[in-house]
Amino acid sequence: MAETRELWRSRKGFIYAAVGAAIGLGNLWRFPFQAYKNGGGAFFFPYIIALFTCAVPLMILEYQYGRKIRGGSTKAFALLGKRYEWLGWLQVMVPIVVMMFYSTIISVSLVFMVWSLGHAFGIVNWMSDPGKLMGLIAGTASGPFDLASGISKYMLSFILVVWFSNWIIVKKGISGGIEKCSNFFTPLLMVMMVIFMFNSIRLTGAKIGLNELFTPDFAKIANPSIWVAAYAQVFFSTTLAVGVMIAYGSYIPDNWDIVNSSFMTVFSNASFDIISGVTVFSTLGYLVNNMGVSFDSFGNGAGIAFVAFPIAVSTITSNPFLQGIIGFLFFLCLFIAGLSSSISMLESFTTAALDKFKISREKLVGIISVIGLFGSACFSTYAGFNYILDIVDSHVGNYIIATSGLFETVLICKLYGVEKIRVEANEYSELKVGKIFNFLLSYVTPLLLGITVISNLLKGITNMTIGNLIFGWGTILLMLIFATIFYNKKWEKEV
Repeated sequence: MAETRELWRSRKGFIYAAVGAAIGLGNLWRFPFQAYKNGGGAFFFPYIIALFTCAVPLMILEYQYGRKIRGGSTKAFALLGKRYEWLGWLQVMVPIVVMMFYSTIISVSLVFMVWSLGHAFGIVNWMSDPGKLMGLIAGTASGPFDLASGISKYMLSFILVVWFSNWIIVKKGISGGIEKCSNFFTPLLMVMMVIFMFNSIRLTGAKIGLNELFTPDFAKIANPSIWVAAYAQVFFSTTLAVGVMIAYGSYIPDNWDIVNSSFMTVFSNASFDIISGVTVFSTLGYLVNNMGVSFDSFGNGAGIAFVAFPIAVSTITSNPFLQGIIGFLFFLCLFIAGLSSSISMLESFTTAALDKFKISREKLVGIISVIGLFGSACFSTYAGFNYILDIVDSHVGNYIIATSGLFETVLICKLYGVEKIRVEANEYSELKVGKIFNFLLSYVTPLLLGITVISNLLKGITNMTIGNLIFGWGTILLMLIFATIFYNKKWEKEV
């Protein structure tokens, strides 16, 4: 007798979990600067087109196929043909690797939370010079091979908190852990970010930043690289093709509305992209206006959150207690955004493994968490955080995720049937998708993902270094090896 699969208890809880999975720390800096360096307001046109032509159709496909087969990525591909199961294992290797370095970034937000409370109560005074604290946490290294440069005791301590949080939430399952957590975290995150957005808009100089972000440079809109960048942003920010949404879809009850759920997930994430863009650039405009620096003074990555924002908070009010409390709330936002994505990544692999192997959820999540903790410790070294992290992130994102999405779309549409997906998704949906859905998934999405894969590969070949070869392609090789190992294991459960 087949075991009964756990299902989401409420559609609200499912949507919150899916939106929380899509929203992450990357929204706070990746979208604003993708827009900024790709023509400002001109970037929004291909971005919106990408939402409708790529993100929504793929979200419908992953939700519906996951619900139909009642399984994660490995089962999803195995049912298309035994030889395709390997692709499913490669797909769920991505969140495992990403979690290892992502957890170190989340740990930095925890350090800043604690220091913000210390600032509020007069224990430390750091907000006017956050670069000093960031330097203390991240340390320095001369390159990716400078492994003797040291390890961050701050990150190493706080990744324990991150992985404990991942473990305690995911081991409780969908309804008992992830749904309950998401019902609280996701709305809190959205409310807090909206508050920060409105606060940033009122700052003197905010207009300077918003003009930089939204003023269109239409001379760039005909540049194909802008379209590739827009589709890449939409694709990666919605957490597609890494097993998360197929896993979440596998727990959706049979009579729930798939189409509306897909639109809500995609556009909630897009709204957060825009809210983040407004918040980041209003704040930077304020800093540019008051400090006389340029927009690129704060970098284009984690430096935005961990350097620019504490300075902005410190100049909003002169009251140290309020500075500390506002800072604490902001970095709590970052922690929530990171954790909601992190638990979804852990669930992606957990669902895939539970479909194939006879092992308890608690034991499996415990094993993954211990392995992930050791992996995160490697990225907590000064060389790991400052150099290796970026190399691994770019290689996994540019090569594995886009390629995975390409194969997933083509195989499911061809072997399962794009028309079957459309009909099944429409069955209980108020908003029906028409034949345009078939055209987009059969031709448009594969074409654009193919262009993305080829352009990334060509760029990677021209920028090949020893560090990229060992840490970037080396990580990909390890992913291929472990995917093969899991693929060759016998199925202990009925497919």
